[in-house]
Amino acid sequence: MVSALGIFFSGPGQTYSISVFVGSFVEQFNGNDTLVSGIYSAATLLSGSLLFLVGRGVDRFGQQKMAIFAASLLGIACLWSSIVANPVMLFIAFFMLRFFGQGSMTLIPNTLVPQWFIKRRGRAMSFMAIGSFISAVTFPLLNTWLIRQFGSEHAWQILGVLVVVIFLPVAALFIKNKPKDIGVMPDNASNKPRNSSEAQLATEDSKEIDWTLKEAKKTRAFWLMLFCVAIPALVNTAITFHLFRIFEEHHLSVGMASFILSLMAFVGFPVTMIAGFILEKVPVHKVIGLSFIGTLIFLTLLLFMDSVVMAVIFGILWGLMNGFERITLNIVWPNYFGLKNLGSIKGLAQTVMVIGSALGPLPLAFAFEQFGSFNEAILLLMILPMLGAIAAFISPQPTKFN
Repeated sequence: MVSALGIFFSGPGQTYSISVFVGSFVEQFNGNDTLVSGIYSAATLLSGSLLFLVGRGVDRFGQQKMAIFAASLLGIACLWSSIVANPVMLFIAFFMLRFFGQGSMTLIPNTLVPQWFIKRRGRAMSFMAIGSFISAVTFPLLNTWLIRQFGSEHAWQILGVLVVVIFLPVAALFIKNKPKDIGVMPDNASNKPRNSSEAQLATEDSKEIDWTLKEAKKTRAFWLMLFCVAIPALVNTAITFHLFRIFEEHHLSVGMASFILSLMAFVGFPVTMIAGFILEKVPVHKVIGLSFIGTLIFLTLLLFMDSVVMAVIFGILWGLMNGFERITLNIVWPNYFGLKNLGSIKGLAQTVMVIGSALGPLPLAFAFEQFGSFNEAILLLMILPMLGAIAAFISPQPTKFN
């Protein structure tokens, strides 16, 4: 639950939270929407390219110290955002929010939970994901209320105080890097098995093989899974960013687009819970491959969507695939490459994900400017889940030979 709280407090650095403040920044810079958007994309790209440093920090210093460090700097980032006066200050604000919020406060919990669970890792990751869904619902509403009541500057300051006052003490008191640090075993197993079958299970659980990042890079599965991680980040960000205009192009209302976004999140929440249990029984690469087939189907629906019914079906399927992706693309790294160097490995994967999300909206924007329609770009996007499904199905867990 501490990891879920950490994911929750990544909110101030997430797009769904920052977007509420974008209007005030655009107004501050004389209505220059392009300037603000460009700064945001550049800051996100830089943030993503440096996230591997957080992964290395996790491996070296542990999750507790890194969580305290990231939360402290996220609080400072919120305070800095309240005094932005020029484009350079805005770039620094966006970079700190994305690096310490969306990046670090997501990466650290995703490396903490796998340390504590092996047999029940799938369901544990599902419970952690609750923080993500609650955060996505809470911060847009909270930010809107704070801005109306106190103004955008004080709203940023309040967010910074909330992060520091609530999460920092919890991180300091309750985060323990590994079970062995406090004399227990993963999955809350007993140090002294009560019978031979329990002893056999404990022995099997301890056989997880640890890979270094250098060793992982030598496997085909590592690079193919890295490609798989980038696809949902790019596709989902592209669709979300342009969803309202896509719906207008298909003669559907802005209100329907808002409803579909809410429907997607509503469907995704229970699916995430179910996915964790499924992944304890089904190999993760097969679930990833099937989710890409689902992505291909909902992109096809989006391409030919011409009614409210089709829009609703699109939203439900989008939510289903999003729910599975939240778990599968996080659990694959500890399952494949162990725990000892998980920070470095997951840090690189997180970097690829953030860069993918930063680049996602560009192809659709370019297509609309060139062709007056999003359909051409959506057709191109459909190539990615096709390739992703192939990459996933041919990437079972690698075997390490001594």
